[in-house]
Amino acid sequence: MSSAVLRAVTIDRSYRDGAHQVDVLSKLDFELAAGERVAIVGASGAGKSTLLNILGGLDLPTRGQVSVRGRAWDSFSEVERSHWRNQHLGFVFQFHHLLPEFTALESVAMPARIGGLSRREADQRARSLLVRMGLEARLTHRPSALSGGERQRVAIARALVNQPAVVLMDEPTGNLDPETAAQVLALMDSLSDVEASFVVVTHDPQIASRMDRQLRLRDGRLQAM
Repeated sequence: MSSAVLRAVTIDRSYRDGAHQVDVLSKLDFELAAGERVAIVGASGAGKSTLLNILGGLDLPTRGQVSVRGRAWDSFSEVERSHWRNQHLGFVFQFHHLLPEFTALESVAMPARIGGLSRREADQRARSLLVRMGLEARLTHRPSALSGGERQRVAIARALVNQPAVVLMDEPTGNLDPETAAQVLALMDSLSDVEASFVVVTHDPQIASRMDRQLRLRDGRLQAM
């Protein structure tokens, strides 16, 4: 897949549990094309979050290599890896991970400020995304004053603010009630014009069915569904 923006080649990930070795991922291969949206499903404990962390450079595999936009995570220093991640990846987790002292606008603008944009440019970009998320009346609200769905929409805006090549989502509706999850799902559908590729780990068949491709993680490898 010559247009792949993310590639994982022969990924193994093992852990030590006392005297035993636990193999989570085994000779796993994966490619993500530019603009493609892929769902990864699997049983609890199958290693979905481990895989997502490895794809995003938050963890390194025991063996194998992951590259984003042609650069392998293991070729970077930790500082370089953080910079590449900031510039080219966005993350959305099951729990929003918003810092309690920052407003919605400040939270979304923060990755852009870290990436080198001026405060004015970062705020403009953050405000535009939050308005698109239907949060124009919540710009100055801190997480404690936002509903669960609003917090997750802020988290999605934060993931998109640097116009990343790839957005990684780990159970983005897993901590929401069904009605709020449906609202977030509708929002994700509305992002069809966003140029980023998406990898979404989910147990929700409604989310998986909306992706271009569905893969199941089983016995340490990805299988087409």
